[in-house]
Amino acid sequence: MSKILSRLLLAIAFISAPALASENPEVADAIEGYMDFTEYGSSIMLPEQIPAEDWQKITVIDARDAAQFAKEHIPGAINIEWRKIPGRRAEITTDHMVLIYCNTGSLSAQSVFAMRLMGWENVKVLQDGIEGWKRKGGFEANARAMQPAEL
Repeated sequence: MSKILSRLLLAIAFISAPALASENPEVADAIEGYMDFTEYGSSIMLPEQIPAEDWQKITVIDARDAAQFAKEHIPGAINIEWRKIPGRRAEITTDHMVLIYCNTGSLSAQSVFAMRLMGWENVKVLQDGIEGWKRKGGFEANARAMQPAEL
């Protein structure tokens, strides 16, 4: 019985999702306004854009679950699961850059989008997440990117 009820509730949620957006014009207007005026790269950071010494000036949030965070994370990061970040915004600084990452950047991008809709311009997503950060050299990604190309 609970399996049938769960599926029924899920179906109702999918059917009613478009109605929720149309019944909430403030939300739709906020999204449209943000999309009209945001710059392409305004909420994205690449690991190679951050010099090693600047990482200590950034609040880094690992948006993955606690088990993934415990297994590995960017040193100095704090763990707030991606879907909880907007609800815990009072814990997040507005004084300097906040960089949010997950494994590849997709879930953290959703958190950054939500925070930016709420007016947080200092919040950015780490492009390609922790996997890209590791692949590009971690804290040394900027130094690697500055090296002359090998011929």
